[in-house]
Amino acid sequence: MNCLHVPQMLMPGEGTDLYKWSVIACDQYTSQPEYWQETERLVGDAPSTLHMILPEVYLGGEDEEERIGRIHASMRQYQADGTLRKLPAGFMLVKRSLDGGGDRLGLVVEVDLETYEYRKGSKSLIRPTEMTVEERIPPRLRVRQTATVELPHIMLLIDDPGHRIIEPLFERTGEFEQIYDTDLMQGGGHIAGWLIPEGDETERLMKLVEGLSDPEYFKEHYDLKEDYPLLQLAVGDGNHSMATARAAWEQIRKDLTEEERERHPARYCLCELVNIHDESLFVEPIHRVLFGVDPEKFFESAKAFYEGRGCEAEIKEEGGRPEAAKEEHSFVICGAEGDRYLKVKRPAWGIAVATIQAFLDEYLEKHPESRIDYIHGEEVVRRLGAEEGNLGFLLPDIEKKDLFRGVILDGVLPRKTFSMGEAQEKRYYMECKSIQA
Repeated sequence: MNCLHVPQMLMPGEGTDLYKWSVIACDQYTSQPEYWQETERLVGDAPSTLHMILPEVYLGGEDEEERIGRIHASMRQYQADGTLRKLPAGFMLVKRSLDGGGDRLGLVVEVDLETYEYRKGSKSLIRPTEMTVEERIPPRLRVRQTATVELPHIMLLIDDPGHRIIEPLFERTGEFEQIYDTDLMQGGGHIAGWLIPEGDETERLMKLVEGLSDPEYFKEHYDLKEDYPLLQLAVGDGNHSMATARAAWEQIRKDLTEEERERHPARYCLCELVNIHDESLFVEPIHRVLFGVDPEKFFESAKAFYEGRGCEAEIKEEGGRPEAAKEEHSFVICGAEGDRYLKVKRPAWGIAVATIQAFLDEYLEKHPESRIDYIHGEEVVRRLGAEEGNLGFLLPDIEKKDLFRGVILDGVLPRKTFSMGEAQEKRYYMECKSIQA
């Protein structure tokens, strides 16, 4: 079965300042309102995707409903006044040059939400790599339910170690129409896109992606001794946005005929496909910061938690870098008094992030005065963790070669297990599509 569908994308008309049009994913810099204030200053009143998203730093704010109203008004205005124009149906070939060096190669496509399921135990062809926190869907659903336009920051991963699908297309960019070529604000690097029109080429690409879940290839490639549900695409970034799209579609489809379901635009979701073996793609751990915590009581609770599960836990003043070995998971904990090191020997969990998250989940349940945030990049963790009443947690590196196999064998990983690069390397909004019939 094929998960892909050929979209008809919307792009801003000629003369639009794409530097101001394209802004970073709404789920970044959630503890740094100054980033979004600077984005607002750079954009001003210019046409921009900023006016069609709700940065999650503002979720739950007193003006949330007012912001959502402005978002929907901007969408309608951009469609009515020609700010957004329809492209011919096709895929978008994307080259993202990162400020830190290297190019990330991708393909913007549409996927069928009927082939994706985010709930625990999912056996769908498209699956999350990490646990979906269903409580995070309703506030996002409020933005999407009456939206007329979809803007994607979802990255779907393909496991193509032979670089057969996406990478060869960049030797042929001269065959395709270039749609955009622009710098990105606030350290985002540079991005260019070429339209691959619907036809033989898009059909060939869909067959190649479908082949990744051919039963014989699948079993041999992942060295499986028994049958497991086939996996074609894994969600690398933006799973809660994709889960929101799926939840919205579930509401819409209830009132549609079978024929209407087949062609309704909300059934399909824009995403960027990226090869997990892309040379610029680094799978990095997502660190944690706890706010409103008493460090000494926290460490006492940690020791009791792990020892109660048959592990040996040590809190040390000296240690080094975080590590994930078979017999020991260790973490650097940054606080106002400096670094400490949590070492969990004989861990009851297979991966280090599960070891720390299992305790943090229980701790937060027992301490409602505390809250957690998930941070990309060590520097921010250290800065936030050094503030009185906070603790920052640095996690060990992750081997990306095991990501797909881990999802196949063990199911979804704990939430916020890994990140695809630093915050400024996340997907910037560019392409759009209509989601109303």
